[in-house]
Amino acid sequence: MEQDSERDPEQTRREFGDWLHARLEQRGYVLSPRGGGQSRFAEDAGLGRSTVGRILGGKGATDTEVLKAIAKTLGVPYGEVLVRAGITTWEELAAVRNPTPPAATGHHLTPEQAADGLGFVEGVEPERSVFIASTNALQHQHQARTGGVNRAAGT
Repeated sequence: MEQDSERDPEQTRREFGDWLHARLEQRGYVLSPRGGGQSRFAEDAGLGRSTVGRILGGKGATDTEVLKAIAKTLGVPYGEVLVRAGITTWEELAAVRNPTPPAATGHHLTPEQAADGLGFVEGVEPERSVFIASTNALQHQHQARTGGVNRAAGT
């Protein structure tokens, strides 16, 4: 499923519901009206049954905690769930996983940009703050040791 500016959000939500339905059945969750699979998955994932029902019914999900719970419970990479849910595209995911090295572009990542790229986004505390503080400390140590020369970037 590709996402672009012309992509129908309603269709994306339906496709995500269909994708989740297929994955649940593959994992042995019986989704027939009396099968109990929807309730069992909701419990396994730590989600409300109504949340799972909305997603399966094509109403979508954008809450990252819900999507993380789905990925973890299904044993599916979180990035794939983000793509299937229409949050990002395969191309954007690939760019995050394999970014162009800053030295190749002549630009340098800030600790904040690196934190974002690694998933330590605003609101993920204290991990984000620890990552940024540690990165800043390492940069200062490196600059003190090399006299400010960044050999990787050639500066």
